[in-house]
Amino acid sequence: MAIDLRSDTVTRPSQGMRDAIASAAVGDDVYGDDPTVNSLEERVAAMFGMEAGLFSPTGSLANQLLIRTLVKPGEELLTEERAHIVRAELGAGAVFSGITTRTWHSERGLLNADAPLALAHENAGPYLVSTTAIAIENTHNFGGGTVQPISEIARLSTEARQRGISMHLDGARIWNAHVASGVAFNEFGKHFDTISVCLSKGLGAPVGSISLGSKATIAECRIWRKRYGGGMRQIGLLAAAGHYALDHNIERMTDDHARAKKMAVALAAHDSTLIDPTTVETNIVGLELSQTGITAADFAARCKEKGLWISALGKSYARLVTHLDFDDAQCDEAIAIMLDVLG
Repeated sequence: MAIDLRSDTVTRPSQGMRDAIASAAVGDDVYGDDPTVNSLEERVAAMFGMEAGLFSPTGSLANQLLIRTLVKPGEELLTEERAHIVRAELGAGAVFSGITTRTWHSERGLLNADAPLALAHENAGPYLVSTTAIAIENTHNFGGGTVQPISEIARLSTEARQRGISMHLDGARIWNAHVASGVAFNEFGKHFDTISVCLSKGLGAPVGSISLGSKATIAECRIWRKRYGGGMRQIGLLAAAGHYALDHNIERMTDDHARAKKMAVALAAHDSTLIDPTTVETNIVGLELSQTGITAADFAARCKEKGLWISALGKSYARLVTHLDFDDAQCDEAIAIMLDVLG
């Protein structure tokens, strides 16, 4: 079987998770009658110190539901230039909600509060676009799994809110940030007005994300979820997988992080231009191939021929993501394949 490191979304439910799915109590969630999804929404909201939560099938939908509650049509959302919201959600904020965006540059997606604060222009009047929200991604996917410093998050949140600017957290991999940094979920939560979290990445559930916010925000999101075609019925089957994932798959992420680091160290020992292992904090390994004489697409294709699947996300940038279906033996095999291709 191929080793699949294209993303941590490629995992398959374990037998224990399948058993939980099969035995879930269910009801019609559009009517608010599904006890399993109701309890999951309440559980995740409580973890982050938020008032309410809403299940959605994808992280992109969770983000889009939330940012439209913070930013009116024609107003501005600030993000880092490689943030998922602005790079990988296909312009959804503009298409569905009339949201404009501006971005700031950073190294590895690492947050320095000064950058968005300098860019923000709240209450800009009738001649310029007004900034009404700032989105932070933690961990930062295209930055290589970067964990955002809680000190910078706190500083940005304090100053932005003083200026009347709301804060959104794209927390698709906040579980990894928690495990790597030791920062509590509710410590992250207190600095944001809205939060999205994914169940289908490091946690290993087959589908699902949760939007978090105030009761009023989530009530508005529920209406827009229905408008977007995301109102679902006996969704407790999927919510049960989320409960199982929270019970069993958070602390084990340390294994994913260790295997990512092992690969980074081995590849850097072969060619130090590929990656700086000290920057690998979580489960994402981003390789810069510009000095190797091989494109990312060619590298991915040659690895696939040998049984290793990875992602080419730019002309010279390849990404590997570790996950719960990837073990120590596969880690050694993946290293050997990549070194063979590079050699």
